[in-house]
Amino acid sequence: MVGGAVAGWEWDDTLFSGTAAYYERGRLPYAPGLADALAEALRHDGEGRLVDVGCGPGTVALILAHLFGEIVGVDPDRGMIAEAGRRAAERGVGEKTRWVRARAEALPAGLGTFAVATFAQSFHWMDRDLVAATARDMLQPGGALVHISDLHTEHRTLDGLPHPPVPYAAVDELVKRYLGPVRRAGRGVLPQGTPGGEAEVFARAGFSGPRRLVVPGGQALERTFDDVVAWVFSMSFSAPHLFQGRRDDFEEDLRRLLREVSPAGRFSERGPSTEVFVWRKDSLGH
Repeated sequence: MVGGAVAGWEWDDTLFSGTAAYYERGRLPYAPGLADALAEALRHDGEGRLVDVGCGPGTVALILAHLFGEIVGVDPDRGMIAEAGRRAAERGVGEKTRWVRARAEALPAGLGTFAVATFAQSFHWMDRDLVAATARDMLQPGGALVHISDLHTEHRTLDGLPHPPVPYAAVDELVKRYLGPVRRAGRGVLPQGTPGGEAEVFARAGFSGPRRLVVPGGQALERTFDDVVAWVFSMSFSAPHLFQGRRDDFEEDLRRLLREVSPAGRFSERGPSTEVFVWRKDSLGH
């Protein structure tokens, strides 16, 4: 792995197939202050254009919609694009949003230039050197590339919360029992997981920075059996299609596991903090 795709693995269009409908319910939310933190960092007040690359069902694009005059979301998955359009209409911002089904590697795709490009837990799936260079070309002078992810280094204590924690380790073991010990990813596998080291890639592409922000999470969340099932089916490594004819059996075993841990049907969790890196294209456009 250098800056491009993961060695020995190729992207295919089944990577997130069938997961879109589970995202809103299953995925943990970004930290509540994310939009305010980016409003302060980016100084946007309802003008300019945002492109969200690997937008999924529009999660981050819709959080930031009030900061921009136009939002363009790009994602290769048909289900994600449809879900993003539905959610935008539901939130009353359908007229200022556009959802484009395309891989990041196909950009710029005639989409024009932007003030800000966001990558929210999506960049690791891409040919990173190619996409970083293209994103820089698509930004206006002085524009920003914003890389967003959960803060993976924090320990989130559940002290004082009323319900048992989600049994993530046991759920992981159950997934492996059905799908094998090596992480699945579309039609292939990722023995070493997805790559990190984004800073080197963005620096190579000519961005300056970054400015690092940590938006605190920690809010108490209550999760039901349905929420946890949705979380499992929202993940690329346990996407519904991977189970083929055994999906119903898997879900039955998953719900049985969850009942054993919490007969009352409730789990406690704390929302993760969100880590943000803001990179800049210099104001002369060089």
